[in-house]
Amino acid sequence: MELDEIKQALREILREEERSATAPLSPKWIGGQVVLQPHDKEKAPKSFTVDSFFHKIVMVRDRLRVLEAKLNAHPKLEDADKVELQQHITRIYGSLTTFNVLFREREDQFVGQKGD
Repeated sequence: MELDEIKQALREILREEERSATAPLSPKWIGGQVVLQPHDKEKAPKSFTVDSFFHKIVMVRDRLRVLEAKLNAHPKLEDADKVELQQHITRIYGSLTTFNVLFREREDQFVGQKGD
């Protein structure tokens, strides 16, 4: 990688990190807990804050956006390959729509493939 390419990649990462810090959590979840309860009652449950879980979800979203941008700008990929990979990314977004309930702002939410 050339120095300019590295600088551009770092700029993109920093922009995405800044955006992820600005995606607000829906107020009803602030201070909440996520609890994973194993079926085996002898095993201890795992819990963590909704805030930390939300942060991880936002990071996944933002990294998918960076991947999408790099894919679309890639000079060596054929258009057909870009379309195929873009469809995979769209399906990933669709799989993540379950977590939209955590986002305060609709425009921050995941959007999968829309119907006709």
